[in-house]
Amino acid sequence: MTPKAEVKQEKKDYVSSLGDKLKEAKSVVFVDYSGMGVKLQQDFKSKLRDVGGSMVVAKNTLIKLASKSAGLPEEASSDELLSNQTALVFSGEDPVASIQILGKFAKDNEIPKIKAGMVEGVYIDQAGVVRIASLPSKEQLYANVVGAISAPMYGLVRTLQGNLQKLVYILKQKSQLDS
Repeated sequence: MTPKAEVKQEKKDYVSSLGDKLKEAKSVVFVDYSGMGVKLQQDFKSKLRDVGGSMVVAKNTLIKLASKSAGLPEEASSDELLSNQTALVFSGEDPVASIQILGKFAKDNEIPKIKAGMVEGVYIDQAGVVRIASLPSKEQLYANVVGAISAPMYGLVRTLQGNLQKLVYILKQKSQLDS
């Protein structure tokens, strides 16, 4: 094989691998990482790894080919979306956790810039991804549900305790009158 043929085969393999990753991902966000230094990228990737996510930097033409081979909607391979420097942020098991990490990181550092995304096969524009990023964490939502369920029970317990205290007071008064 000639060196040119080897490079061409490597690119085909890379596009195939990236396409498979796009198909399997629960969520993927297209970001512009222009101006993001190596240290910042490493920090961001570390935070993504903590929630099972990852970031892949690729040429726009390769992303376009991989998007088409993965069967993503046309918007995911548009020239408008795939302009400047593009990276893909993939989720782990939780499709929202990586997006939340991305949102917080982008808010704190003003880099990377969110372009658009896909969540469970549905294309979402930049505003939609930003809204998802601002959602409370899964743990916070669980805590809210537990609080909403337990609040009425605490109120009922307090009400019953108050009535029991009144009954004890009345019985005490009655016993004092009888003595």
